[in-house]
Amino acid sequence: MQPFATVSGPAIPLMLPNVDTDVIIRIDRLTAAQPGGLGPYAFEALRYRPGGEPDPDCVLNAPAFKDAPILLAGPNFGCGSSREPAVRALMAMGVRCVIAESFGDIFYANSFQNGLLPVRLAADEVKALAAECAGGGAAAIDLGRQQVIAPSGRVFAFDIDPLRRSALLEGLDDIGLTLKSAAAVEAWQARDRQARPWVWKVEAA
Repeated sequence: MQPFATVSGPAIPLMLPNVDTDVIIRIDRLTAAQPGGLGPYAFEALRYRPGGEPDPDCVLNAPAFKDAPILLAGPNFGCGSSREPAVRALMAMGVRCVIAESFGDIFYANSFQNGLLPVRLAADEVKALAAECAGGGAAAIDLGRQQVIAPSGRVFAFDIDPLRRSALLEGLDDIGLTLKSAAAVEAWQARDRQARPWVWKVEAA
């Protein structure tokens, strides 16, 4: 997993409430592309007109936000079904951080497992940030300091679970975090084999 320390660039103000995982990536697209190739299908219903041509009125298609690494979203972003590829689709289109007032619980957890940083800010802070970023000005995310820096230099502090913060900074998912304690696990196993050998006995086939 790619470590996350700092990210800067344009922030797309997609301030729609209750954007669910089916809007982020349609279920039928998951069999049509590899995980890294989901980017063109992300937000398909919003980005394209019925004929398949890009909708110039959609903020996701604005030239100022091409390859933007930050997404500003409305409340309850990522609600709906437990679709981990929704996170991968966002990352495939270049997004590394989503800032919203609230998230769907499963989407929020899936984000950390894939190296995407979900940042919760108060509703008025998200709106203020969206207003500053509307013209394509660059924002910045500093995970180490737990700060979002607006184009004007205004700083918004955010909270994050310390273990999840550490995992993102190091680029570790749950398995990676467990493997950091491999020596301690092996030492415990060795002691337990001595204390309770019958537990470890493997019957011959």
